[in-house]
Amino acid sequence: MRALVLPILLVCLTACTPRGVMVVVPPERAEGPISTVFVGTTRGLDGAGVFGGGRSEALRFARYDVAIPPQREVGEINYPAPHRPNVSTDFVTTDQRIYGAEADFRRDLSLALAANGREAMIFVHGFNNTFTEGLYRIAQLRHDLEVPGVALHYSWPSAAEPLGYVYDRDSALFGRKGLEDLIRETVAAGATRVTLVAHSMGGFLTMEALRDLALQDGQVMPQIRGVVLISPDIDVEVFRMQATDIGTLPQPFVIFGSDRDRVLRLSALITGQLGRLGSLDDMGQIADLDVTYLDVAAFSKGSGHFVAGTSPALIRLLGRIAEVDQAFGNDAAGRAGLLPGVILTARNATRIILTPVAEITGDALN
Repeated sequence: MRALVLPILLVCLTACTPRGVMVVVPPERAEGPISTVFVGTTRGLDGAGVFGGGRSEALRFARYDVAIPPQREVGEINYPAPHRPNVSTDFVTTDQRIYGAEADFRRDLSLALAANGREAMIFVHGFNNTFTEGLYRIAQLRHDLEVPGVALHYSWPSAAEPLGYVYDRDSALFGRKGLEDLIRETVAAGATRVTLVAHSMGGFLTMEALRDLALQDGQVMPQIRGVVLISPDIDVEVFRMQATDIGTLPQPFVIFGSDRDRVLRLSALITGQLGRLGSLDDMGQIADLDVTYLDVAAFSKGSGHFVAGTSPALIRLLGRIAEVDQAFGNDAAGRAGLLPGVILTARNATRIILTPVAEITGDALN
């Protein structure tokens, strides 16, 4: 087993260096559009006033303006060297505010929601993430996918270490209440449509929060109008029990997965549980659940753990995801032409195996 773990671990180590750090520059120095992200976090503040990997029982609120550099590939995030940012190629922060009072956060969030159709997207990062990496990821996703509404980020306390899997798994459980509170805060601020987008271990945290909300209130609040799990690091049997406790799953409920995901292979080795939801190959295991599983293995490169956010070709295809959303009320046959791929159905669950356009038309899509 050691011979199998080490090569995968080396991939993770390579993919995670250098780590993302935040550099703040005056707004007049930045280039490219600004993406504002509201934040709820259960990370502790370090001595320099930066959110680190430690845990905080209190949910803190913040807001950041992130400049999206003009010279980069779709799906790409370049982190600046400390004190030497290149604003043409690097993501930088142009403004930041850590709120001292919940009421001030809710006021500013309410104003932003009112100006953006009262839609909100909450992103939950995954295993081995710094605060800045999660923050810049949602700014990138919102820009590249042209997501409408207000962007929020729930940042739970990750050790940001490739060998910190157990700490992060415990932190995901620690962070459930914080995500529940951020969802309730977003609705209280006036959001009428909330979409949850979670990556990797953040998918496990998100399902746990939804489960708790459903058990407390009798159902998931109706404002939650969609869930997207990207490469979810969840045992399939655990996912089934979470879904059972939730009851009626928010719709649409979309899962991005790939059997080429090397990080989930490592997770399976660490946990001794081979059935990870993000690398599912047997739809029969979730056939009775009302979910759509997008198989993105054909777009996989490198570790293959965040294909939906980093593959330029796939991001361009996902520009049509609204059409998929509109067709969720139709039968499977009505969805066949929405995205290039093969559709397989198993009772309620639908599996769409996405295929690069170049393989169908011969057109390059990089």
